[in-house]
Amino acid sequence: MARIKIDFPEKCIGNITIPVRITDINYGNHVGNDSFVSIIHEARVQWLSQHGFTELNVGGVGLIMSDLAIEFKKESYYGDVINIKIAAGELSKVGFELYYQLSVVRDNTTLILMYAKTGMVCYDYTLKKVSTLPDILKSLLIN
Repeated sequence: MARIKIDFPEKCIGNITIPVRITDINYGNHVGNDSFVSIIHEARVQWLSQHGFTELNVGGVGLIMSDLAIEFKKESYYGDVINIKIAAGELSKVGFELYYQLSVVRDNTTLILMYAKTGMVCYDYTLKKVSTLPDILKSLLIN
């Protein structure tokens, strides 16, 4: 069986910390897969907010997640404070890739919890069509 392998880029463009909430815990007493997706969504929104943007307005366009890949490594538990590093990948005329590395420190050791990659597409919600990647966003992604 082929497995997903995500290579996290060296250059980090953002760093967010998010504590695990009790509502993130599933019946196995660890963070559920669906909660990990919500956590990377929250990290992306916080990263955009640090730069004065929202997912509905980044230089005049919105963003839509077109695809998602996740490589799970370790479990996360209630009380963990997850560190999320964000990096940019390939850019196109209308979109870009974001990479996420989620980790936690336990017993003075950093443990990688997961890697993820999202494909993001620029979108004009008013016109209901794909839009060009704005220069202001492009410069944020490559700097």
